Parts: sequence; C-alpha cells; structure tokens
Amino acid sequence: METPEKGTAARVPWNKGQLTGQKPPLKLKEIWAIRIRLQLSARVRDLAMFNLAIDSKLRACDLTKLRVRDVCHGEHVTSRATIMQQKTQRPVQFEITEQTRDSVETWIEAAGLAAPDFLFPSRLRESPHLSTRQYSRLVHRWVASIGLDDTAYGTHTMRRTKASLIYRRTKNLRAVQLLLGHTKLDYLPRGTMSGDARD
Repeated sequence: METPEKGTAARVPWNKGQLTGQKPPLKLKEIWAIRIRLQLSARVRDLAMFNLAIDSKLRACDLTKLRVRDVCHGEHVTSRATIMQQKTQRPVQFEITEQTRDSVETWIEAAGLAAPDFLFPSRLRESPHLSTRQYSRLVHRWVASIGLDDTAYGTHTMRRTKASLIYRRTKNLRAVQLLLGHTKLDYLPRGTMSGDARD
C-alpha cells in the first residue's frame, strides 16, 4: 500500500462529512417560509431564482444558464417557457406562475438585464453566469434560514419539489415523469411513490 510522499497532503474525499444520496423535496409550508424570509430581507435575485427553480423543475446546470430571452417576450415574463436540457438534449416545457413572473420581472428590472443576458449573472469575473456550485450554496442557505438541516437538502430538492406536490395531489406517475423531462420510467425515483420526485 502506497503512502503519501513527504510534503504532500492526503486527498480528502469531496463528500467527507456530508450526507449523500437522494435529497427530499420541500413541503408547501417550507416553500412559503423561505419565500417570506427572502421577501422580508429584500433578496430580489434569490426570490426570483427560488421561485423559478421550483416552477421550472430544471437541473442546476440548466437553471443557472437561463437567459432573459428564455423566459421573456419583450419586457414581460411568459406564462410558459421551453428550453433544451443539457443532459438529455431534449426540450422541456414548464409553466411559470404569476408569483414567479412577478419576482423574475422585478429582478430583471432591478439588475438592468437585457434579452441576451444570463438571467442570473455571476459576480465573479471568470464566469458569465452563476455556477452550479454557487447555486448549491444558495439552496443550502435558503434551507438553513428556516431551521432545516441543510446537509439533507440540495439543488435536486428544488427540482423535485413541485413534481412531488403534484404527485401527492394526482398520484399520476406519468405526469411526474413528463414534468421532470425523463424519457424512461426507470429514471423515476424510488421515493416518488411516497411523494419524492428525483432526478
């Protein structure tokens, strides 16, 4: 067995000390608790991103790369949007609720964004848009702000939340599959039947 050479640090696993595996969706009361905290603290970008993440059910890589023109016609956010998924290279359509439209329009105006701009630009010079890692940190911050253990949640939590709420109401597994943009039933989560919709 090889040992690390002198002067070199032993490699630490990326997930050391973290809970891994499926991330649970948020419950309705938790969604509202986070929304209210973001509204009270006037975090305009975070509120727009939180609302859009839930409505769109997009993977982190797709959400962070959205451009203003993907969700807007002229100066107004549309009630439906269609984007090409990076992972599957298939289009997925999602509804944008009035509450989300209002928060996204407020963010676009506050940030002075134009149609070709990334919807969530990065403040770091080397990246034109928010990275998935930055988004992940925001999700953990949102969850921790209402007293939940943020290590149990992640970006997939946002993706699964609306689908899980719809499944609980309809018990329609095929609808959940379509909402998440899956092509095969095999890709649905083991926990979907209990209200958890996975990536």
